[in-house]
Amino acid sequence: MQLEGKLSDHEFRQAARPDVSLSPDPLMPPSSFPGTPGTGPRLLPFLIQRDGTWLYRGSAIKRKAMLCMFSSMLTRDPEGTYWLKTPMEQGIIQVEDAPFVAVELDFRGTCGRQQNLCFRTNMDELICVGPEHPLSCDWDRPSDDCASVPYVHVRDGEGAFPILARVTRAVHYELAALAVPGHVKGQPCLGVWSQDCFFPLSRPA
Repeated sequence: MQLEGKLSDHEFRQAARPDVSLSPDPLMPPSSFPGTPGTGPRLLPFLIQRDGTWLYRGSAIKRKAMLCMFSSMLTRDPEGTYWLKTPMEQGIIQVEDAPFVAVELDFRGTCGRQQNLCFRTNMDELICVGPEHPLSCDWDRPSDDCASVPYVHVRDGEGAFPILARVTRAVHYELAALAVPGHVKGQPCLGVWSQDCFFPLSRPA
């Protein structure tokens, strides 16, 4: 995907520099934060809110080109921690839920095995649900309307923890309208098909 506009060196440094090392506990110095012996990883002053908004030192980053660039440099380590790795610096960033949000749904084919579902994320990345990009639900984290929260796999992390996009409530309703009865491990449930794979939207009985 081609980014809109071009960032100046000054803009990049202003958004990426970690000139203040933070730690989750204000009483814990950066050198004692788990990581590289003697120094520890930096906690960069970035926060990705649940709605997908990126904050830098408490202020929202609004330039789409900058957001797309940073999101492409986001990774997740084997412990599930999110890292921003730029050519100039790398460090840990905070993520309230998932770093991406699925804001639009497109489906092709008839409802059932021949159906293909594609999401567009808030970074304008297209994700087609299937074996490489499965759809999953967090049954233990209810959303605002007390239903399960669906997530789609955007890309792999560095270990077992993938980088996900949370499906918004409006898109969740569209997804639920496509649900059909199915089975997971022999247990009945409601779910959707995409690329000949069945993904449950309700907890199997």
